[in-house]
Amino acid sequence: MIIGIDDTDSRKGMCTTYLCAVLVDELKGYGDVSTPRLVRLNPCIPFKTRGNGAVAFEINMSPGKEEKVKEVVKARVSELSEVQEEGTNPGVVFIEDTALRAMNGGGSHEKHILNLKNFYETAVRDVLKIEHAYAIIAELQFDHFGLKNKRGLIGALAAASFLVLQKREPAYYDFTYELIAYRRKERWGTSRFIEEASVWNADEATYPATWDTVDLANKKLVLAPHSPCPVLFGIRGDSVDALYKAYQLIHAETTERKMLFVTNQGTDSHLITCEEAKGTVHDYHSYILDGVVESNPRTIEGGHVVFALSLPQNTNTEGHLECVAYEPTKGFRDIIRQLRIGDEVTVYGSFKNRTINLEKIELRKLNVEVKTNPKCTKCGRRMESAGRSQGYRCRRCKTYSSEKEVHIADRGIEEGLYEVPPVARRHISKPLIRVCKQEGIGNIHPGR
Repeated sequence: MIIGIDDTDSRKGMCTTYLCAVLVDELKGYGDVSTPRLVRLNPCIPFKTRGNGAVAFEINMSPGKEEKVKEVVKARVSELSEVQEEGTNPGVVFIEDTALRAMNGGGSHEKHILNLKNFYETAVRDVLKIEHAYAIIAELQFDHFGLKNKRGLIGALAAASFLVLQKREPAYYDFTYELIAYRRKERWGTSRFIEEASVWNADEATYPATWDTVDLANKKLVLAPHSPCPVLFGIRGDSVDALYKAYQLIHAETTERKMLFVTNQGTDSHLITCEEAKGTVHDYHSYILDGVVESNPRTIEGGHVVFALSLPQNTNTEGHLECVAYEPTKGFRDIIRQLRIGDEVTVYGSFKNRTINLEKIELRKLNVEVKTNPKCTKCGRRMESAGRSQGYRCRRCKTYSSEKEVHIADRGIEEGLYEVPPVARRHISKPLIRVCKQEGIGNIHPGR
């Protein structure tokens, strides 16, 4: 049986991964429990709690234990969820073995797999309503449980669907790992003790098999949350061995437990190309868009850096939008400040109010031409405009030129792909070090 869970936390406490870890450990008394999945959903959803993560795991047990396992899950979700908080609406989905066998039987049941695939991908990239989850739950006759308005059923079904799809074809989706350490309950809400030097040592010993543990440029640790949740720290990476090696090297307060997750973090699963969007972009979605810089960057109040981007006319943006590198992106803003009109770029980020919140940018072709008024061939002074579209003339010598002079400028920046630093990175965004390893691209400029 596969069990998906979501929306059990709040900004004041709890973490759905912690509840999952408690259940995984407890349910080992009823059967074999898989490595759980941690699925990050659409990061732009306005009513998310923190990282918009849902969880799922599978338990193989003896016949007759299903109802008892469901009772344990419902009890723990009811006990540990932050249901007293307004925005917490837990949901649980149970996909029993009979349903799994039916879906793996092929034929007409393939449409059920396709439904789950579409639901998962939509939950990561689009906006869903609870009615969408209810429709699939009813069609496939999944048992479910929820509290309050049960909106967590969306994430629960998405996480369970991700696990179903991974069981069928493990490499169908890109995935990474996270090893999460949890605090003792009496420490929740207090300052975390993590020996900083040991984290830097752990990163040095395991990077790039682990990533987003530290931010070198900003000299900050990024493995620990700032909320009063049960998480002490999380180590992310592509190698399970490297994660455990880093864990052993980190000195911190005594933990209650730890749990390894397979996850879609660090995969860019949320990004939609303009071709996929069919030229239409919407708020609360994330895109990859090609364009040309239309205005030189400017720094606005708060330290944010903004520039206008000209897009192909086959979009619903009237041909242009604004791109913003917000203050928390720190040194990434220095890259953006070096852009100039005419640069051909590809921007990556979330879209809202006709603005892209930049996560990455590829400088595809820099505008290296600098045009200046021509020099007089007699006196060497710069000519002045002779009038609109009338060329240039030297007042003293009366010499004439029809065109400006063109010089090749040293831009002081290289073409290639740039990213925000780890301190500003979303869970689901792919670090460029992973792009290097996976795609063999050379012009990569990791932001760590």
